[in-house]
Amino acid sequence: MLKKLQKKQISILAGAALFAFLAGAMVSAPEMGRTLGQLLKLGKNQSEQISEANKAKSAVFPLISQSLPERATKLAAIAQQSSSPDRERARYLLASDFIERTQAQKALTLLEGLDKNYPTLAPYVLLKQAQAQDLLGEDGKASDLRRKVLKLYPKEAAAVKALYLIAQPKEQEQAIAQFPSHPLSWEIIRKRLQENPNQPKLQLILAKYAYDQAGTVGVLDQLIKQPTLKPAEWEIIGAAYWGNNQFRKAATAYAKAPKTPLNLYRTARGLQVGGKDREVAIATYKQLVQQFPNAKETGTALLRLAEMSKTGKDAIPYLDQVINKFPEQASKAVAKKAKTFQTLKDQKSANAAWQLLIAKYENSEEAAEYRWKVAQDKAKVKDYIGAWQWAEPIVTKNPNSILAPRAGFWVGKWATALGKQQEAKTAYEYVISQFPYSYYAWRAASLLGLNVGNFDNVRQLNPEIVSPERPVPTAGSETFKELYLLGQDRDAWLQWQTEFQNKTQPTVAEQFTEGLMRLARGENISGIDQISKVEDQETPEQQAQYQTLSKQITYWQARYPFPYFQVIQKWSTERQLNPLLVTALIRQESRFEPKIKSIVGATGLMQVMPDTAKWIAPKIQLDSKQINLEDPNNNIMLGTWYLDHTHQQYNNNSLLAIASYNAGPGNVSKWLQTLSKEDPDEFVEEIPFDETKNYVRQVFGNYWNYLRLYNPEISSIVAKYSSQHPQLPTQ
Repeated sequence: MLKKLQKKQISILAGAALFAFLAGAMVSAPEMGRTLGQLLKLGKNQSEQISEANKAKSAVFPLISQSLPERATKLAAIAQQSSSPDRERARYLLASDFIERTQAQKALTLLEGLDKNYPTLAPYVLLKQAQAQDLLGEDGKASDLRRKVLKLYPKEAAAVKALYLIAQPKEQEQAIAQFPSHPLSWEIIRKRLQENPNQPKLQLILAKYAYDQAGTVGVLDQLIKQPTLKPAEWEIIGAAYWGNNQFRKAATAYAKAPKTPLNLYRTARGLQVGGKDREVAIATYKQLVQQFPNAKETGTALLRLAEMSKTGKDAIPYLDQVINKFPEQASKAVAKKAKTFQTLKDQKSANAAWQLLIAKYENSEEAAEYRWKVAQDKAKVKDYIGAWQWAEPIVTKNPNSILAPRAGFWVGKWATALGKQQEAKTAYEYVISQFPYSYYAWRAASLLGLNVGNFDNVRQLNPEIVSPERPVPTAGSETFKELYLLGQDRDAWLQWQTEFQNKTQPTVAEQFTEGLMRLARGENISGIDQISKVEDQETPEQQAQYQTLSKQITYWQARYPFPYFQVIQKWSTERQLNPLLVTALIRQESRFEPKIKSIVGATGLMQVMPDTAKWIAPKIQLDSKQINLEDPNNNIMLGTWYLDHTHQQYNNNSLLAIASYNAGPGNVSKWLQTLSKEDPDEFVEEIPFDETKNYVRQVFGNYWNYLRLYNPEISSIVAKYSSQHPQLPTQ
């Protein structure tokens, strides 16, 4: 479920207080009162006025989740209060709502003088006034207001919106020159490229600043036809292709870029992944090794050369070089060397390599994997003491490993098998306290008898759910943060993209903020991906920043967001399904992307097959021709019906129902005949399809995370366990 796991405990709540639950208070007492921006060491120029604590005092920010009619009266009341930040926010938001409903005069009344009282959004206030004047047909007044923005705020991102809307060639040139990372500058560039594609300078701007936007790969494909591109420009092109997973094209570009370790590595790797020019890839890896013998990329190149070697014996010298010269990658080389010796039937040398791995590199992921394999082998022959002894060091020496919570949980299971109930209880408590985000924390909580559901009753539960508010972004200007917290997502995105120019090497704060912004725009797959991959930041400073961020409930709520909740709640209630289980399945199936399609045609949020939809339709009195599987309501209506159907097939056992949702009832029927049915945890471990085994763990891991993040009762229980600091029992 997670690539890496944290060494330090992650306590979600400092206490049971609802304020702390909603505000995402820091759990470490010495850090209370400091903003997350401070703790992530934002730049000196970053204003830090908006924190989770003072955001929670606002009466305006919670209203952005309500519809325009719902919030109108409340905003109007706040707008009549005495001068305060909330009054100005209410005026701005209410005016924006009026503009959206084409009630321009009401908007102008609210906006009058607001630029003076609300300096954080002053240029945007003027732009709103201009927009209202447009609605009234006052083009001249609108133009004057935009010119005022250019005069008073020429260096602000809002100026680009004025330049764009003025739509004069001179102003457009200014936008491109001064604000190349602004999305409206990209729109100007795209229009110009449609008129004249042969403009490499404009194409290079998109390659550098908009490589992750739709359509940029096509621009790159045209750009590479230019005969006069310089090496530095080829590097920009290579990075853009690489960012779009166009590895073969990236390799071709990087081959013409300056010969840096990274560029050489990506040239070779792109060729290797592309499946062509194998010998050229090998030669390029060797060139990297020769020209940059001490570069970090060289260690990885040697590992690649080992995996591309024709024989195991040919791989050994490369692995030895890694072991001798690159300590951070040595554990990978030692494990690879051990496996190579096993392939060569040299068990003595293989054993020596394994012993070296657990002796010298005991904290590595590879050591954890080896220990877990041995532990599993011993458990299979019911040597539970031996399994316990081999699994225990994974939890204590490799707490960042994905295997750590799994090993800790199974220590508890094996202790139970040995009749050591107290040790089992302590092991389960340890897993909850140290790995609260893990699927195995849910299994531990269930076995401890907590009110979290089990495989055979989780569908019937209907837990209390507290909806979150938007968190304060950890990066960006105060202007951006205000726009984001007010739900002004279009302007917030324009502002943020202008500020966020470090896309290829973002800080922890920047990457988390980028993920938040993508979620706000409905780009849920990439948003969740950005936020999840924050944990993969590599430097010690970045990892320390991630540890700080990961102690915030706001981080985990962003990682497990709640789009389409009203629709999910509606159909979950209709089908008598736990809404958090449905949400968990949707997160796994589609990452909340309503239009996604699999290679076999499964469509939408719950990945419903068209044929399945046709089969269900008459059962619920629907015309299948009227069903649109890309429509969230249609998709969840059908998907929840089918999930209810799979539960009915298996007597409401959610383990079997979820497995069937992924692998089909035929496979589940076979497994019920061949696998152990007495212990559901054993059953999960023995599922022969790795995809389904992982799917089951991921769906229920998702369910657990939604429960612990959005249900105050369970959040408080998790916090209590985290504060107790239990020790893993030893054997």
